[in-house]
Amino acid sequence: MIETVGVPHVVPLEIILPDEPLLMMGAGPVPIPPRVAAANSIVINHLGETMNKVIEQIKEMGRYVFQTTSSHVMGVGGPGSAAMEMAISNLVHPDDRVLCICNGYFSHRMAEMVSRVRGEPVVLQVANNEQADVEAVEKALRTTKFDAITLVQGETSNTVCNRDLDRIARLAKEHGCLVIVDAVCTLSTMPLEMDQWGIDAVITGGQKGLSSIPGVSLLAFSDKAWNEKVTARTEMPFHWCLDAQLADKFWNQKSYHYTAPVSGLLALHEALRLVCVETLPNRFYRHLHCSEALQAGIEALGLQLLVPKQHRLNSVIGIVTPSQVSADVVRTHMSRVHRVEISGAFGLNILRIGQMGEQSRAHNLFRTLHALGASMQTAGADLDLPAGMAELERFLSQPRSNSSSMTRAMLCDTVIPA
Repeated sequence: MIETVGVPHVVPLEIILPDEPLLMMGAGPVPIPPRVAAANSIVINHLGETMNKVIEQIKEMGRYVFQTTSSHVMGVGGPGSAAMEMAISNLVHPDDRVLCICNGYFSHRMAEMVSRVRGEPVVLQVANNEQADVEAVEKALRTTKFDAITLVQGETSNTVCNRDLDRIARLAKEHGCLVIVDAVCTLSTMPLEMDQWGIDAVITGGQKGLSSIPGVSLLAFSDKAWNEKVTARTEMPFHWCLDAQLADKFWNQKSYHYTAPVSGLLALHEALRLVCVETLPNRFYRHLHCSEALQAGIEALGLQLLVPKQHRLNSVIGIVTPSQVSADVVRTHMSRVHRVEISGAFGLNILRIGQMGEQSRAHNLFRTLHALGASMQTAGADLDLPAGMAELERFLSQPRSNSSSMTRAMLCDTVIPA
């Protein structure tokens, strides 16, 4: 054989990767627990009794984190955006009119996906750094007949939270709309009740709140949406891999769709199991307490948070970079000197720190806040680093009884598995 293409020069991973792993404290992916990492190292047959047992438990645990009794919980071999596209391409048919509530990059992505499956997106643009206004949504629903609405629970790109998601979903149901929700950065970090709120599709990625690996995602369809839009469909969907009826063969009929990402599914299984061990109420509290402690520490440094508290997402914290400081310089210094990695943003001179899954641990907060403050000072910011660290410690030491009464009330309604 004559090789027309020569053997490439390849640098081994041990040379490419840093000697000391970075602490991943950005907008995702997040650190994964050892048991998730161990599960991700295993390969088994993607069909057969062993995988069937794994799949059944993933679905059962998925129903818990989604807070649904639906029989249509399934995984996707792909990022959270693949789960998003699977939901939209199966529930939005050509010429369906969809109200797309947009307050950031990823909510606009949902509107684009509606267009790509030949739906008719009508964008309701939300003001910068604000959550969707219930009255504005109600006005839009009264003005025009829609088949569905799309919105995010948390907008990762600009750290805004649509805190009235439950009210908006119920409004949409009153007007006969399907409700499609992106919970990629929020699922298991804050309350979301699919059945109680009347949501028809919830999507999430593995690499954020669930603390699993990137590339395997999870979604759930309501039984109503499945019966009315998936099984009743007469024309073929635009996607083969994302065809929910084909996926159902693997997830509910113990049959073949495509070769499943078995290692990723095993990792997802362990991540979901750890959520169930912790329970959602305890997990919600941990995320809220850690995020609010970090926010308090950041403000005590002398920095400003991007989004007002009433609109603020706790899963990803947005920080305004002082005018004389480059966000990229701060991130580079944090990474190279302190071995902590956080995120920039989509063209904005801001910084974003994640509070999802394993990021929300006290030891990670102390390391991250110190790295942020020291790197800001190196980049030219005038900060009070000791004050920030002291405030973080003070907040974390507060007893649990001092947590928000509103949050405690929200946790009381969470259904815990037997």
